[in-house]
Amino acid sequence: MATIRNLLDFEKPLHELEEQVQELKRFTAAQGIDRSQEIAALESQLRAVTKRIYSQLAPWDKVQLARHPARPYTLDFIRMIFDDFLELHGDRTYGDDPAIVGGLAVLNGEPVMVIGHQKGRDIKERSLRNFGSARPEGYRKAVRLLKLAQKTGRPVVSFVDTPAADCSVGAEERGISEAIARSMMEMSGIRVPVVVAITGEGGSGGAIATAVGDRILMLEHAIYSVIPPEGCAAILWRDPSKAPQAAAALKLTAKDVHRLGIVDRVIPEPLGGAHRDASGAAQLLKQAIVESMDELRGLSPNELLERRYKKFRNMGRYLEMAG
Repeated sequence: MATIRNLLDFEKPLHELEEQVQELKRFTAAQGIDRSQEIAALESQLRAVTKRIYSQLAPWDKVQLARHPARPYTLDFIRMIFDDFLELHGDRTYGDDPAIVGGLAVLNGEPVMVIGHQKGRDIKERSLRNFGSARPEGYRKAVRLLKLAQKTGRPVVSFVDTPAADCSVGAEERGISEAIARSMMEMSGIRVPVVVAITGEGGSGGAIATAVGDRILMLEHAIYSVIPPEGCAAILWRDPSKAPQAAAALKLTAKDVHRLGIVDRVIPEPLGGAHRDASGAAQLLKQAIVESMDELRGLSPNELLERRYKKFRNMGRYLEMAG
C-alpha cells in the first residue's frame, strides 16, 4: 500500500498504522531481528481499518477524495491504459486549451479517439490548465476530435474530471454556453461508440459537455453533480461553509448516481482509493472500458443513436400536475 500523501482527516489513523509498519521494517533491516509476525499483524490491522473507514465515507468525504491532488488525472490514465497516444491540439478557431487534452490512441490493438479534462499537479501546471475548467476553445477542440473520430471510424473514450467549465469574462465573451451545447449535440449524434468515464469531479455543464455517451462509467470515489457543493451552499444558504450539507443533498456519489440511473456502472477502486494505487485503478478502469466497447461493437450506427437518445430521454423524474 502506497504511503499516504496530502492526508485527509479520515485518513490520519491509516497514516499512524503505516508509520508503525515502516518503523518495524526499518528496525528489522537495521537490527536483523525477525519481526515478520508483528509486521503481518499490523498490515492486517491496516487493511481492516482501511476497509472500515472507506465503507463509511460521507458524501463530503467523497468530494475530498474526488479532488485529492494525488488522484490520477486523464493523462495518467491515458499513459496506463492506451498505447501510441498522439495528442492533437487546437480548435482551428481561436487557440488551444490545455484544460482539455485529446488525440489518437490504441486500446488493445484497436484505434480509438481519447478526450478528457486535465488538471495540474503543481501551481504552474494548474494555472496553465485552469484547474481543469475548460474554456470555449477546449470544448471546440473536443468537437473537432469527435468529428475526426467519426470520419475515421474510431470509437471515442471520454474522461471527465472537472469542477465546472470556466466562467471568466473571457470565456463568456467567446461563447462558453454555446460551446458546451455544441459539444453535447455533437456527442449525441456521433455515429461511433462512445464510452465515458467519470474519474474525479463531474461538475456542472463542464462535465456533461463531454459525457454524452453510450456507456457511462464512474469510479467508486468520483462525484457527479449539477453544481459543486460550495456553489450549491452559497445559493441555498448563502454560506459556502455548509458545503458538506449540500454534498449530502446533491446525491453526487457514485452509489447515488448509479441508483438514479445516470451512470451505467460503478468501477471499484483499489482499497483506499485511486490515489493510493493509480496503476491498479487504471487496470480496473481499462477492463471496464474494454468490456463496454465489446458490448457496443456489434451495434449499427443507427442502433447506437437510437439507444443513446432513449438513454438520455429516460433520465430524471418529473410529475405533471392537472391545470
